[in-house]
Amino acid sequence: MSDDIRVEIEEVVGLDLGDKRNHLCVLSHGSGEILEEGSVATTRKALLSRFGGRRRMRIAVEAGTHSPWVAELLEELGHEVLVANPRRLRLIYGNRRKNDKVDARYLAQVARLDPSLLAPIQHRGSEARADLAVLRSRDALVAARTKLINHVRGSVKSVGGRLPPSSAPAFGTKKIAERIPRALQPALAEVLACIDELTAKIRKLDRMIEQMAQNSPAAQHLMAIKGVGPVTALAYVLTVEDVGRFEKSRSLGSYFGLTPGSDQSGESNPQKRITKEGDRFVRRLLVGSAHYILGPFGEDCDLRRYGLKIVAKGGKYAKKRAVVAVARKLAVMMHALLVTGEVYDPFYTSRRRGEEEVARPA
Repeated sequence: MSDDIRVEIEEVVGLDLGDKRNHLCVLSHGSGEILEEGSVATTRKALLSRFGGRRRMRIAVEAGTHSPWVAELLEELGHEVLVANPRRLRLIYGNRRKNDKVDARYLAQVARLDPSLLAPIQHRGSEARADLAVLRSRDALVAARTKLINHVRGSVKSVGGRLPPSSAPAFGTKKIAERIPRALQPALAEVLACIDELTAKIRKLDRMIEQMAQNSPAAQHLMAIKGVGPVTALAYVLTVEDVGRFEKSRSLGSYFGLTPGSDQSGESNPQKRITKEGDRFVRRLLVGSAHYILGPFGEDCDLRRYGLKIVAKGGKYAKKRAVVAVARKLAVMMHALLVTGEVYDPFYTSRRRGEEEVARPA
């Protein structure tokens, strides 16, 4: 941020977003004096009335359900908007007197003193959010179908029966319905019908997503990786959006929370679980792709070999560690492919090592 902009800003606002009302705290940028505390409705009309026609302010909001459109609106009004990363707001979450009024005050105070402590994030564009909504809607329908299928299987087991193995899309077919015990048919008939209906809606969204992927050169580029389908490729492209905002491809592992956390103190540096920060949806898709790559249908490639080496070392949770490691390497590789535009080579690392070995003197 330039010094000229800092001079223009006279007021700093902490805006704690709520579903119906937003609590705000306005501070003097120079002295830090509280100029106003109050609330404003979570509507475009109310926010336009409160912040429209005002001199440029620095407004800090916490990332959440309403933050994308609120931040977009406030920026259109000419204000500097900081969207705070919730995971980094230790001042708020560590406060025993936490409430909306206090949250707004802390947001304003941190934004005034050191905005970098908020670890500001950049929301995606409106088109990317709309496309991601299609992917997330499909994910919600799949989760609902899975829950219903588990309910049916559990109900049948509770009376001593067992349903045959079946893929989720084929679960609501007549073959499964005929295996439902007579006593449970009145209870489960409507559930099976609902599963059928969900499957039809999921297929409709699948066709929509396939069309979206065909219209996205970046997604098509990533789908050359066996195990990365239209949903994973599109979710990755839409979430990363601008590949140039990452200086190194390696940072994508931590961006999606696939790197171990750290808790180093002196000589103690225990191995921690992965941070699970970033986008949970994309992280789950990357892990799913890693499972496929390491599974029985995965084709031979550098990624598979890398994961199988970890499995071969043995130890507790070796398979889980291998899956996470492959997912992390996959996230890094996908970014590198988008940056360089190179065609995916499943044996790129193996070929390079082979060339190095050949180049060595005997």
